[in-house]
Amino acid sequence: MSPRAALRRREHGWCLVANRWGERFSVRTYFRAVSRLGDGAAWYALMALIVLVEGVDGLAASAHLAATGCTALFLYRRLKHWTKRARPCNADARIRAWVAPLDEFSFPSGHTLHAVAFSLVAIAHYPTLAWLLVPFTLSIAASRVVLGVHYPSDVLAATAIGSALAGLSLWLVPGASLFG
Repeated sequence: MSPRAALRRREHGWCLVANRWGERFSVRTYFRAVSRLGDGAAWYALMALIVLVEGVDGLAASAHLAATGCTALFLYRRLKHWTKRARPCNADARIRAWVAPLDEFSFPSGHTLHAVAFSLVAIAHYPTLAWLLVPFTLSIAASRVVLGVHYPSDVLAATAIGSALAGLSLWLVPGASLFG
C-alpha cells in the first residue's frame, strides 16, 4: 500500500471513530449547536456586539471582520468547486451526517476556515476575547468531523488557510496585530 493510500485509510478510520461519538445524544446535541452557531450566527452577533460596545472603534473592527469573512467565503467556495472532494458521509454509508451539509463538497471546511480567520482577527483587535473564541473555534473544527461532514485533513487545511488569511488581513490593516 502506498503511503498516500495508507494515510487516506487512517484518516477514514478517524472519521469512523469520531462519527460514532455523535451517537451519544449529549455529544451530538453539543456539536450540532456549535456547528449551527458556526454557520454565521455567532460571527454576526460578535460583529454587532463589538459595534454596540465599542462604537466607532468597534465599527472598524467589525468591518475588518466582515471583509475577512467575505474573502474567506470566496476562497473556500472556489476551493470546494476546484477540489470536489466527496464528504465522508457520502463516501461511506457507515458514516452518518448528523447535520445537513450546507454544500456538496468537503474540502476545505468552510466552518473551520471562517472560525479560525474570524477568531484570529477578533483576538487581534480584542485580546480578551481569546478565552471565548479559542475553545469555540476548536469545538467548531471538531464538530465537522464528529458530525460526519468533513475529514480531519479538511479541518487541518482550513485551519492553515484561515490562519494565512487572517495573517494577511492583519498585515494589510494598520494597528491590528496578534503580537501587540
